[in-house]
Amino acid sequence: MAYKALRSMRGVPSGRDALRMMQRMGMETKTIDDVRDVTIRTSDRKIVIDQPVVMSIVMQGQNMFQVAGGTVREEPLAVEGKPAVPERVGIPESDIELVAQQANVTAEEARKALENSEGDLAKAIVSLKK
Repeated sequence: MAYKALRSMRGVPSGRDALRMMQRMGMETKTIDDVRDVTIRTSDRKIVIDQPVVMSIVMQGQNMFQVAGGTVREEPLAVEGKPAVPERVGIPESDIELVAQQANVTAEEARKALENSEGDLAKAIVSLKK
């Protein structure tokens, strides 16, 4: 199992030689199967890695984890006394004008609808016309 994970990681010698070398150094490696995500929290943000390959490495009694691959996304966290501020979706002014015109609303209402629909023009217009 660890052999397969070693073959898929960059920068690590491939094959049984790498596994033997690690075992000679007193390292035990084990792939952690079915990992959905890994989360790293800092004082002001959360980093989430979806669908990574994770290996547990034990060396001299210390347990280390190696995380490779996956899709990385960041989320802001609330800072003392302040709520988390979601990042604004980059929406072109031309889309805002079009939605405002089609739904007969203000530009700010159109922008909010586009942010809520993640930039989908049709969804934004339909939500405003309801």
